[in-house]
Amino acid sequence: MPRPYGQRARAWLAALAAGATLLAGGLTTGSATAATTTPATGAADDTSDTTDTTAGRRVVGYFTNWGVYQRNYHVKNIETSGAAARLTHINYAFGNVSGGRCTIGDPYADYDKYYDAAGSVDGKADTWDDGALRGNFNQLRKLKKLHPGLKVVWSFGGWTWSGGFGEAAKDPAAFAESCYGLVKDPRWADVFDGIDIDWEYPNACGLTCDTSGRDAFREVLAALRAKFGRSSLVTAAITADASAGGKIDAVDYAGAARYVDWYNPMTYDYFGAWDAKGPTAPHSPLTSYPGIPKAGFDTDSTIGKLTSLGIPAGKLLLGIGFYGRGWSGVTQAAPGGTATGPAKGTSEAGFEDYRILKTRCPATGTVGGTAYAKCGDEWWSYDTPATIAGKVAYKNRRGLGGTFFWELGGDTPDGELIRAIG
Repeated sequence: MPRPYGQRARAWLAALAAGATLLAGGLTTGSATAATTTPATGAADDTSDTTDTTAGRRVVGYFTNWGVYQRNYHVKNIETSGAAARLTHINYAFGNVSGGRCTIGDPYADYDKYYDAAGSVDGKADTWDDGALRGNFNQLRKLKKLHPGLKVVWSFGGWTWSGGFGEAAKDPAAFAESCYGLVKDPRWADVFDGIDIDWEYPNACGLTCDTSGRDAFREVLAALRAKFGRSSLVTAAITADASAGGKIDAVDYAGAARYVDWYNPMTYDYFGAWDAKGPTAPHSPLTSYPGIPKAGFDTDSTIGKLTSLGIPAGKLLLGIGFYGRGWSGVTQAAPGGTATGPAKGTSEAGFEDYRILKTRCPATGTVGGTAYAKCGDEWWSYDTPATIAGKVAYKNRRGLGGTFFWELGGDTPDGELIRAIG
């Protein structure tokens, strides 16, 4: 997932997470009926999502648990924006991975925060009765009652918390057991319809470097499928790096594909102001273009590489960012210009939500199937309703399983971007 919030907002949340097991009453310990072996490669049949949405029409949106703080984005906003009626699935981000186990990310936001009647999805205030569920989990429960077809998947890891997967990979069955025990905890078992793994990145480097080996990802997914069975969703966010010898090549994603309902290739954040001096480039190009800084860093290359490995197109969702990446100190309007550093962002340097950028720095051009904007000495790239329509058309042409996006809080209050998805 994108790097915003993964460092600053998570730093102080880590303190909350440290006490998660105490507050959760030992939630990270699963039952004694865990699967004790990991299926061998090829032992499981192909698993497809046949219980909910027709392939191609899935619309998966991420909701972040930390968004209820500074960003003031709550589950109720999913309803009032009209997004809930258009979503097929919500990925709840994130649970932590620590000590080789799935653990609670933020116990307060997840299941304890009090919502009064005005802030609640159904207009009814939470209670302080013993054992009552509150927080985002209860609000998601209420949202699902309003939209019975809506599924919620709990996502674990992310940019900041992926460092725990290496330890988890040493005992995949124990990891899967812990995840099952947490996701299916009786207090909120009806809220979640499965698990999503956001490992950034297996056998490669993200915030930290992983050395678990090429087969580790496959073995972890196999263990999760064995434990969760076919009645629950098992999905994974995966790298979009299609460069020669890049992150896709480091992992047996094709072998692991049989265990997932679908993959979410993160077809955004190809470029950004972590390269402080540029060159400026759109962070989510649909296709390559003359002058692109690195070959294989575009959606079409990603999808092409994954399908060439034998991964069915219907198990790949097209990723869209509801945000922009930007530089400052830029004089050139077209892509490829130099910069002096990241542009100012509300919560993270070089990052801003679409809902803010659409008026602060309106799009001035398109390249590679996405938009860019030059305003003052700032240069931004982001998707607009028009470029999203182009990406959805591409998804349909390629027979992909649907779309997913990061994340709901970046859209306008009336759901401008999700309406463009269809």
